[in-house]
Amino acid sequence: MRKIGLAGVALVAISFTLTACGGSDSGDSSTKAKAAASMSASQPMKQAADKQGMFAGLNGKKVTGAAKVSGSGVTLSGFASDEGPDLHVYLTNGTDEAAVSAGKQLGAVKYDEKSQMFALNGVDASMYSTVVIHCDKAKAVFGAAKLS
Repeated sequence: MRKIGLAGVALVAISFTLTACGGSDSGDSSTKAKAAASMSASQPMKQAADKQGMFAGLNGKKVTGAAKVSGSGVTLSGFASDEGPDLHVYLTNGTDEAAVSAGKQLGAVKYDEKSQMFALNGVDASMYSTVVIHCDKAKAVFGAAKLS
């Protein structure tokens, strides 16, 4: 019984450590995704006109694929990126660090997963012109898709 208790404590400690290494995101992204899914199911979201753009790498990094913003969220398709320790997707109005800081983080990005979806969680996407892939730990923009 004591071994089971110690194993549980170790798992909790590892979980907190991994969360702390995640940069400025203050919560478990899978929990946020579940909350967003239940929120969108119970509350209709304002439908915005769909916008989309193609990713281009920045700052010597490679990012490819498409971003589509719709009333339900942001969808990445055909996506690929250079590997980074702490990649996240943001809605912004530019591609510099100030724009990322002023933007809205939507969640963690998997650099090698071609199709990904991010809930808007009440964010008014019409206020933003760019989808940015940002490494929070390195404070570096990897790539961006200008929306039109």
